[in-house]
Amino acid sequence: MNNRSLRRSTGLASLALIATFGLAACGGSDSDANDATATTPASSAPADDMSSGAAGDAMDAGAATFGPGCSAIPASGAGSFNGMATEPVATAASANPLLTTLVAAVGKAGLGDTLNSADGITVFAPTDDAFGKIPPKDLDAVLADKDLLTKVLTYHVVAGQLTPEDLAGTHETLEGEQVTVEGSGDSFTVGDGDAKVLCGNIPTANATVYVIDSVLMP
Repeated sequence: MNNRSLRRSTGLASLALIATFGLAACGGSDSDANDATATTPASSAPADDMSSGAAGDAMDAGAATFGPGCSAIPASGAGSFNGMATEPVATAASANPLLTTLVAAVGKAGLGDTLNSADGITVFAPTDDAFGKIPPKDLDAVLADKDLLTKVLTYHVVAGQLTPEDLAGTHETLEGEQVTVEGSGDSFTVGDGDAKVLCGNIPTANATVYVIDSVLMP
């Protein structure tokens, strides 16, 4: 981890950039910070039963996803491709067993409402194993510093829903710095080649998600 980057001041810059991307302001209460999905709970009904008739039976939200990690996505329920496709991104992530640390971090930063209210974004979502690569002492320090945590998390968000065809290139993040994606087809790396896309092009109600195997550091 780049300690110099982790110590940089982030509070006002991150909040201003959130406004620039046109995202709704996140709730400021402590209760919202502890729950990334406080205002948009996941559906209690099985995702695969969300609708009836031919349209529901034909739905396959995972048809255009790619990557070796896609096999780890649940086949049914709220955390499945079909389930996540019906929910805004923070709520969708909360149902996915690969993203529990990310969801907890989003809650601590109070970004759940912000992400759920965004109108078309791309999220690079680190898995629990990705967070596990960070030394525990360093991770605890980031999680305890809301401004720094906000900076790190918003570095994983890009305006617009990027398709695989649009993914390669340099993109401005919600944090304000740029992130570079390299690759093509079904093989991509994000951020100086450090993070590999494990499962890409996952649809949610307001975002496209690319699950990655490392945490990106601004």
